Amino acid sequence: MAKTGFKSVDEYIATQPDDMQAILQRVRGAIRKALPGAEEVISYQIPTYRLHGGYVIYFAGWKHHYSLYPATDDLVAAFKDELAPYKVNKGTIRFPVAQPVPAKLIERIAKFRAKEAAERARAKPATSKKR
Repeated sequence: MAKTGFKSVDEYIATQPDDMQAILQRVRGAIRKALPGAEEVISYQIPTYRLHGGYVIYFAGWKHHYSLYPATDDLVAAFKDELAPYKVNKGTIRFPVAQPVPAKLIERIAKFRAKEAAERARAKPATSKKR
C-alpha cells in the first residue's frame, strides 16, 4: 500500500489486494449501518467517519489483519469479553484476515464510539465557556 493522498474511501479500498477489498467493504458496511448519518472521509490516509464535528472511528487494512481505531480504555472495558480473541493494544483493535468479519461487533463498536464522540461534543461547549 505505497499510494498516499487518497481522495475517498473507495480509492483507499481499491488499492488493497482483492481479498482485503472484500473484507474492508464488509467493515465499511458495518460502520455505515451503525452510523448512517456519519460523513465518510480520509484522515491519516485511512477511512474515517465523522459525527458531531469530530472523528468517531477509523479502519485500515494491513497484510495479515485489519484494524479499528481508536480503542479507548472505556471501549476496551465495555467489550472486554468480545475483544478477547483479538489483539488490542495502543488504541488499536486488530482482526485477523483469516477469520470471518465480526460485522455485528464492529457495528456495536461504531455505535459506542459515536456515543463517546457525542459526549465529547456536549462537554466541549461547557469547557470553552469557562475560559
